Amino acid sequence: MPRWRVVPGWRGMPRWKKILYALLIAGSVAACAVFAWSHFRKPDTCADGIERIGGECIGVDGEGYDFGTPEIRDVARAIARENDRIEGQPYVTVAMMLPLQSERAELRRQMRSDLQGAYLGQRQANAGEGEPPRIRLVLANPGRNYGQHQHVVDTLLRMADSSEDRLRAVTGFNLSLDATEEAVERLTEHEVPVLASRISGDGIANRDSADGMAKLRFPGLARILPTNHDAAQALANFNGERGRENAKTVLVYDKRSDAYNESLAKAFSGIEEKGPPGPAAMSFESPAIDEPGSTGNQFTQITNNICDSEADIVYFAGRTLHLRIFALKLAQVGCKDRHYTIVSGSDAASLRQAMTAKDWEQLRGEDGHAKVTVQYAAPAHPDAWNAELARWNERWDAEHDREPTKEELPQYLTEPKAALATLEKRIESTRSEGVRLGSDPNLEDSRTMLVYDGLVTIGKALHQAQQGSAETAPGREDVGRQWSLLQSRHRVQGTSGLICLTSGGNPYDKPAAVVELDPGREGHGKLKFVGLGWPTGREQPKNCVIPSSTP
Repeated sequence: MPRWRVVPGWRGMPRWKKILYALLIAGSVAACAVFAWSHFRKPDTCADGIERIGGECIGVDGEGYDFGTPEIRDVARAIARENDRIEGQPYVTVAMMLPLQSERAELRRQMRSDLQGAYLGQRQANAGEGEPPRIRLVLANPGRNYGQHQHVVDTLLRMADSSEDRLRAVTGFNLSLDATEEAVERLTEHEVPVLASRISGDGIANRDSADGMAKLRFPGLARILPTNHDAAQALANFNGERGRENAKTVLVYDKRSDAYNESLAKAFSGIEEKGPPGPAAMSFESPAIDEPGSTGNQFTQITNNICDSEADIVYFAGRTLHLRIFALKLAQVGCKDRHYTIVSGSDAASLRQAMTAKDWEQLRGEDGHAKVTVQYAAPAHPDAWNAELARWNERWDAEHDREPTKEELPQYLTEPKAALATLEKRIESTRSEGVRLGSDPNLEDSRTMLVYDGLVTIGKALHQAQQGSAETAPGREDVGRQWSLLQSRHRVQGTSGLICLTSGGNPYDKPAAVVELDPGREGHGKLKFVGLGWPTGREQPKNCVIPSSTP
């Protein structure tokens, strides 16, 4: 039987030539294998342009894809229909970037509220000014806790350079995390304007300077939510002397590395207090934002220690999941029949959705009276403007014997009230058009209101930056430069309050809607608007003219 030979004349071939032939054959086989693998391999995708990474659907879409989250399916499709409606008109793209998948039902409902605000804001921006450019809205999913933000930012940067997409702003951003900070930093480094509608952490913000000449860490960043520092000051100012008595207050904070927790703890500890020393700050450590770990056991010890002190106001610097556990533990201890008020930050806006009927019953106690109420600085509340105007009118009536003129009415209340009425009309018109959003928007949790304000703010910046013909899209840098001009006459009448941006892109003296979760005497607890707190201790100035030296 004849032997198989690699090459004719192999036996008499010099050794160096045999080695050369062997290497060439091996290289050819490897090249063929790589070609076959790349040619026949099917990419693991969730949808067109959406890649499956670590079990999550990561990417950017404006065609109605729901990222595997049924709760947002209707509103994602509504956004796609609005994108189709403006096709053929001068437009720019705005990306809504936030995690869009979760195993927790309450988080999926929160996503829906966020996207409802984005859709309603897109509709208002596209109709409100009556001139180009229109906003084409896309959804960007960076994964759980923004863990895949690099992949999404890569896509957004390509869209910013594309003459077809014309990405001109990125908004959303609902968690103050290191990964969020990295995403914002990378976008702004490439001159992509960012409007963070729901970040409260102090670390993702530019510092303001008296002359406006300081170099910005995040050039092109704007935010419409007060920082944790400002929110803490607003809460302290609202609670007055009671919230500043050392003996009556105690700080409980999460030691886990988390920009939101850290800045909130720093803000609470920085409140100037009076009187004799109170209990020292107490810490716990959670494993993650959405994992309880052993926090229940830690809270048992902490609440026992609080019980032995005179404190009845607890400043809590932690996430919603752990706040709920802490509130229930504090109610269980039953310290000397005292009533406790837990004061926390904007993340507590998610607490009500996480509470069960059993939880409310536990906070009430057997006598039906509340053992614990939770107070927090909400970004907004739909009852704020009517309630505050009623109080203002009572004070006016007590001091005057005539009706106030239009000029005498407080702009900081009347203009946000008008903005809220516009949003409510937009919701009603959407309903009458038969547009399904998955559910009726619930304004009480502030998410829809705040994200809506963000899109309206972007729309105003886009229209002010527009120059030349309608077909010429404003440049990225031009849009980013508009943030600090949105003040005084160009203030934004937001549903969450007047938005007047400083040289660093921060909202000046933006009010905090102080709300309380009260378990009530029966049934489910109620979210009650209590009043407005102001970071500077007083209302925004007339016409929202920002003073030359901001506190």
